[in-house]
Amino acid sequence: MPLYNHYMHRRIFLQNSIATAAALSLGSQQILKAMSIDPWKITMLNDSLGIFTEKGGTIAFHYSTDGLTIVDAQFPDSAAHLISELKKKKDVPYHLLINTHHHGDHTAGNIAFKDLVSRVLAHENSLANQQRVAEAQQTVDKQYYPNEVFKTIQTESAGKEKIALYYFGAGHTNGDGIIHFEQANIAHVGDLVFNRRHPFVDRSAGANIQSWISVLDKTMKQFDAKTIFICGHSGNNYDVKGSTEMLQAFRDYLANLMVFVSKAIKDGKTKEEILAAAMIPGSPEWTGDGIERPLQAAFEELSGM
Repeated sequence: MPLYNHYMHRRIFLQNSIATAAALSLGSQQILKAMSIDPWKITMLNDSLGIFTEKGGTIAFHYSTDGLTIVDAQFPDSAAHLISELKKKKDVPYHLLINTHHHGDHTAGNIAFKDLVSRVLAHENSLANQQRVAEAQQTVDKQYYPNEVFKTIQTESAGKEKIALYYFGAGHTNGDGIIHFEQANIAHVGDLVFNRRHPFVDRSAGANIQSWISVLDKTMKQFDAKTIFICGHSGNNYDVKGSTEMLQAFRDYLANLMVFVSKAIKDGKTKEEILAAAMIPGSPEWTGDGIERPLQAAFEELSGM
């Protein structure tokens, strides 16, 4: 009898263990399913124009009777995700690809569109920068360069929509274009705005903070209070789209940055002491890492390095 009880207990134990394992497995699958939410997101701003975020700079896309217009391309893998999602929404040909500037998180994904769109457009300095960087990094074979460029302003048609491309001078780089969908009154400003996130200032590509402030002043003058702006990057809990307030806040951040660093230099502070700052006075909403990037760029610009 004791032996029988032993086997019965053993059998019940095994049955319970198998059931528990199965339950845990099912629970794990549900947890994994809950965790495996698509890392990319499409947000429609109106019936024909939306934005796509995954990694890198924000992509805008626009449907028209002429086909799809894409602004910026992120990376090859994320661009492929966008292409797949757009095909599910509406399978139409591609009309035009525009790059706001040359950085890889905005142009590396161009290659994913190579067999889809024949026209790629950017500012002339953006193309030159992209070619220079690709040659230096030996990634020429991974590029799909712009095959058309503009200088100060150019207009394009996409069905009934008019697209105006503007260049107001050096800012984040020396080749930052602003792409305005006039009928929708939506403008993609690329990395000319970092919404509550410390910016990268690419001095190797002609970036200039004082000029950047002027570019933002010109941008706000060009557009109206109803314009919706799309920017390349935002901080945690902040959006990549916004109103003129978003541009004004970042413009003030840059101005506060220059005032702070200029005063620190006049007070005899070293570069190391300046880079150790934890906040830009007057712009407390800009938090997180990366503050040393604009501090160093401002120090170099103001000290003539």
